[in-house]
Amino acid sequence: MIIVTGGAGFIGSNLIHALNCQGYDDIVLVDNLTNGHKMHNIADLTIADYMDKNEFIARLGEVDFLPNVKAVFHQGACSATTEWNGHYVMENNYNYSKRLLHWCQTRKISFVYASSASVYGMGENGFAIDRACEKPINMYAYSKFQFDQYVRNLLPTSQSQIVGLRYFNVYGSREQHKGSMSSTAYHFNAQLRESDEVKLFAGCDGYANGEQERDFVYVNDVVAINLWFLNHPQCSGIFNVGTGKAQTFNTMAQTVVDWHGRGKISYIPFPKHLQGAYQSYTQADLSTLRAIGCDHEFLDVKAGVTDYLNRLNQND
Repeated sequence: MIIVTGGAGFIGSNLIHALNCQGYDDIVLVDNLTNGHKMHNIADLTIADYMDKNEFIARLGEVDFLPNVKAVFHQGACSATTEWNGHYVMENNYNYSKRLLHWCQTRKISFVYASSASVYGMGENGFAIDRACEKPINMYAYSKFQFDQYVRNLLPTSQSQIVGLRYFNVYGSREQHKGSMSSTAYHFNAQLRESDEVKLFAGCDGYANGEQERDFVYVNDVVAINLWFLNHPQCSGIFNVGTGKAQTFNTMAQTVVDWHGRGKISYIPFPKHLQGAYQSYTQADLSTLRAIGCDHEFLDVKAGVTDYLNRLNQND
């Protein structure tokens, strides 16, 4: 049996889809479906059971709860970088994660969890797996950062696999429920479906219009890394998950324009509320991932976004 928390979310639902494709269907999907629109992410998936997050947490203390679990993919979290209720964020992203981690350790179950590149803050010190590079600037980032610190202290004495994956800017299928938190690829596509214009932020922090750079990573590649660790239970640690290559928002926008064969790029004033709290540059350092033998090749923006838009617009 495999457990996927946040299984109705963006990465979780893609992960279950990939597991199904590999023949896994003994899967327990854990989520909070208060936002019922997330059901569209899971309607085509095969699972053994669905469990509400609160029931799942409450039952973790039961001795015979969910026996014979092979692995837990912990994708569930409050992912809004704009949420400043620290109690709520820490309860969902930190305390919940600790309980589940110790449940897995007690039963010698592989535990692969979603961390975030947001732990690097503005990125002044780089994006290596190194405490000196980490400086979170919002509650979401802090909750992920603090859980990583907790894991670091536990790793030397761990009883089974523990893997933290710091996702960079992920885009791809099954993200439509995220609203404003959906990827730029999704928003640019929606803008072009409604008009002939793609709107980007104007320049900031010394960058020209649309020249801010991010490490945009396709969700299929993110899923592939999760599954790599499922097949390599001897490997533990914290790892970056990105392409290792920063690309501009202009490149992302132009790829969407090229796919549609029409449209132009325009720029809107940079929002004041994001000034001083915006990552103008991210690029994953993949050295620790490569050091353990993971040689997965990531798609660049042109290849990944083209595949994504083929899927996203296939019903047109």
